Amino acid sequence: MNVYEGQNEYEGHWITAYPSGTKFHYLNPSEEEINIHDIAHALSLTCRFGGHCREFYSVAEHSVRVAEEVDRDHKLAALLHDAHEAYLHDVPRPIKLDIIGYKHIADGVQAAINTKFRLPLSYGFSIRQADDCLLATEARDLGIDTTDWLELPEPLEDTIYPWTAQDAEASFLTYFEVWRGR
Repeated sequence: MNVYEGQNEYEGHWITAYPSGTKFHYLNPSEEEINIHDIAHALSLTCRFGGHCREFYSVAEHSVRVAEEVDRDHKLAALLHDAHEAYLHDVPRPIKLDIIGYKHIADGVQAAINTKFRLPLSYGFSIRQADDCLLATEARDLGIDTTDWLELPEPLEDTIYPWTAQDAEASFLTYFEVWRGR
């Protein structure tokens, strides 16, 4: 007899977050389960574009770069705009639309994160604009073909030279500490 027969070790729909070791219930997360160190660590090890880019480029670095492009009132929200991906992974935009239920789960996780850090539940135009500007820059610098994409804004002037995962995690946490109290 299989030791797992009749048992569901993931009953309650959870994952173990690292480094905290917290059970994170992705279908119904509580504020207590959300930890900025778990978010920074996971995002620093999560490659943008589902890994389909010339070299490793983390969601944590992307988030810091988006935050650098918005005004001071939106920096923390911009830093955390993709924080749900720490728990659900980075899924490329076209695929997100085809996974039934993904958007609902992602929105729920992001809402819990925004509530924990006292951020608005939806983002304004400046964050979406900065995110798209970074997308255009990343595509240019990381070898992403955007031929059939919708029109993107002009990329930033500076070239992206990706950071290590360790540098991305440290920068993300530093940025969080600087901007969370402002």
